[in-house]
Amino acid sequence: MMKLTTLIVLGLLWMCAGRATGQATAQRVSGRVTDSATGEPLPAVTVSVVGTRLSTSSNADGYFVLVGAPSGALTLRFTCIGYRAHEHALLPDDAVADWVVRLEAAAGTLDEVTVTGESPERFKANEQVGMIRMNPRLIATLPSLGEKDVFRAFQLMPGVSAGNEQSAGLYVRGGTPDQNLVLFDGFTVYNVDHLFGFFSAFNANAIKDVRLFKGGFDAQYGGRLSALMDITGKEGSKTAFNAGMDVGFLSVNGFVETPIGEHLSVLATYRRSFGTSFYDKLKDQATVDNQRGRSDGRLSGIADRIRGQADVQSWFDDLNTKVTYRSDGGDVFSWSVYHGRDHMDNSIQAGGGGWLGRRFSSFLSNTTDVTGWGNTGTSLKWSRQWTPALYSHTLVSYSNYFSERNNTLHSSITDTLGVEREFRSGAIEDNQLYDYAARSDWEWSVSATQQLGFGVQYSYQDIGYRYARNDTLTLIDRQSRGHTLATYFEDALSLADHRLKLVPGIRLTSFSPTGDWYIEPRFRGEYAISDRVKVKASAGQYNQFAKRVVREDVLRGSRDFWLLADDDRIPVSLSRQYSAGVSWENEAFLVDAETYVKEMEGLSEYTLRFQPLGGGADYADFFYEGTGLARGIDFLLQKKTGRYNGWIGYTLAGVTNRFDVYGPDAFPASNDIRNEFKMVHNYRLGRFDFSLSWFYMTGKPYTAPTGGYQVTLLDRTVQTYLNVSEKNALRLPAYHRLDAAVTLNIGRPGKFNGTLGLSLFNLYNRTNVWYKNFDIVENEIVETDVNYLGFTPNLTVSIKLK
Repeated sequence: MMKLTTLIVLGLLWMCAGRATGQATAQRVSGRVTDSATGEPLPAVTVSVVGTRLSTSSNADGYFVLVGAPSGALTLRFTCIGYRAHEHALLPDDAVADWVVRLEAAAGTLDEVTVTGESPERFKANEQVGMIRMNPRLIATLPSLGEKDVFRAFQLMPGVSAGNEQSAGLYVRGGTPDQNLVLFDGFTVYNVDHLFGFFSAFNANAIKDVRLFKGGFDAQYGGRLSALMDITGKEGSKTAFNAGMDVGFLSVNGFVETPIGEHLSVLATYRRSFGTSFYDKLKDQATVDNQRGRSDGRLSGIADRIRGQADVQSWFDDLNTKVTYRSDGGDVFSWSVYHGRDHMDNSIQAGGGGWLGRRFSSFLSNTTDVTGWGNTGTSLKWSRQWTPALYSHTLVSYSNYFSERNNTLHSSITDTLGVEREFRSGAIEDNQLYDYAARSDWEWSVSATQQLGFGVQYSYQDIGYRYARNDTLTLIDRQSRGHTLATYFEDALSLADHRLKLVPGIRLTSFSPTGDWYIEPRFRGEYAISDRVKVKASAGQYNQFAKRVVREDVLRGSRDFWLLADDDRIPVSLSRQYSAGVSWENEAFLVDAETYVKEMEGLSEYTLRFQPLGGGADYADFFYEGTGLARGIDFLLQKKTGRYNGWIGYTLAGVTNRFDVYGPDAFPASNDIRNEFKMVHNYRLGRFDFSLSWFYMTGKPYTAPTGGYQVTLLDRTVQTYLNVSEKNALRLPAYHRLDAAVTLNIGRPGKFNGTLGLSLFNLYNRTNVWYKNFDIVENEIVETDVNYLGFTPNLTVSIKLK
């Protein structure tokens, strides 16, 4: 029924488009928008005709075309977050094609005494339903643990969860980070974390523009269930050499950009973390009370708790380079490279003593937990403005994700008689993913009321995963390969004197492992009731072929690994998304509310909870399939400009899953956070920027063991079994914290500029629980709370030549 309705809507809109196309147009205005200081092209600049509703926006290379502009004299207005609005008057005899508009950054101009100008808008949340656009240059004043980070800034938005300090990944409207398509200069990035998640994988000095689609993204994009983050990298200055450096308690970050001749520009950035006393904070994460205790009412069989100490050692580095060539004929060639890697040693030594059964025993354990992970990606892009109305970009790309982990436990118990018993357990994992892709996308501005988008995309993926216990028992060993071929078409219509905007689309995908075609209809629209009030809606169907499967681990926290769907044990995932909202906006304020529903099928999970801990089964059979449902409402109140600005965000949501293996009833998903409240306040005083943010989130659900027991078989072997609670039946305590920051802007015009920033994380030292660790010792449960950071200050210094 849904497909039939979609086809009918597409047919009607196509008829409307045909009528609109036949209308005569007055004139066509085209050109390119750039940064006045660096010459970089600016994407997503809104270009409008003053006094009318006619508008368009620039593409990734800064080109724009405005079809149907009134004949005679007119005034064009150019607006972009982070830049001063610019108006340009065109007279009848002026050239209206191939001219360049240069926008100036909106940040205040420094001199020795005063600051002129007001704080610019940090993000834009009302251009399209479910979309948030952010300028990385304007987030440096927000509180942070390390340095300015676009992922952390997006976590301050409603609909994007901020309840996990140890992950830079985005939990968007009930989705998980692996369900988000993350593109950097056109290639897919599978790993988005650095250093326990305190940093994202992306260096803000290498980023020009970021758009996050919380849902309902267009037919041009596919392969994910939840959200889209499209990141455009900087090309490097085309006017003069520039360099800079950021130094903090955890890392150093440097960049260089320069023009080479008239047509070539180069950008390079590099980050590296280093160990300081800040690591003492991280080492205290896995500590608990050392006391003789009993069950706390939620778990049965808990004996004495132990004190654990994590010997945390970690480092990361990443490199971005981009070379861009612009010809006189309008061709743009760019080569972008990213490489990031992490090493983490989170080994734990723990010990204690107490009553285990009827005897007092001492307990010692050494947990080896060494992980290496990272991502390498590159893309080569060619784009061209063939005519003022026709634009294309074509690219080939490569991406490699790797994750290797050795997590093994060696423990011993010595009783009062001096008898010592040893236990060994743990896991060894290796996940490798290779992604080769090519695509060609086209945009055609047909008329003042219609713009067509179409293209073709191809990818080949090779994914392997091995999971073994103690390097002796292989539980999973899968190697899968597949080809994906997709084509799409979408039609952007502007009707009713440009008050009504409709974008129907369709995406067709062929996936070789299943041999099937997948049809994905898409639709979004908005209607301006008045100059300030707008209603909006979107709907779409989405499939995911490369999936990150949850491997449930009740004792030491669940892990994820990437696999390719095969419709045998790993089904192709499907989501249907619906959203609608209303907004009111003027020059200073925005009030926005959106509600959404996301239905998910073909979710995958791997669990051994129903099998003996000692083995003896076909472990490939323990993949299970389920469904999910996410519903909620996002609310945003924003003061956009002025010395005092900020926003309040609130999300009321619910996320449930249903897996038959856990029973017939739905249960809360691991990322089910019912209430999430955020406040961000910014104030500029002279050279100083002050920022304050506060978060409150309902506690996340989790599953816990309720007991363990051993059975001696007839052959005198012993099998250990684990009893657990209902799936995600328990919840961690509520999470909340207050962060503050003060930034001093330093420098002189034409010489250098920079900032000195002090950030105070978790100002009132709230103890927030990250997750719980459990160990089974002689049928008794030992519980360990692993906590987030307490009060943590951070000092950063940033210096740039320009």
